[in-house]
Amino acid sequence: MSLNAHLQELKKKHANLSATVEEQERSPAVDPLTLRDMKKEKLRLKEEISRLGR
Repeated sequence: MSLNAHLQELKKKHANLSATVEEQERSPAVDPLTLRDMKKEKLRLKEEISRLGR
């Protein structure tokens, strides 16, 4: 897999996770631990995208 393809895949995962987090935040029955874990994964993806994009 090329670097560009890998970056695109990471961006896609980040966008999907972002949409899921937003959806969960609007839900009254959200599990705070699951939400926290999703946010951590979203941040990890963002940092990896930033690191590889240099």
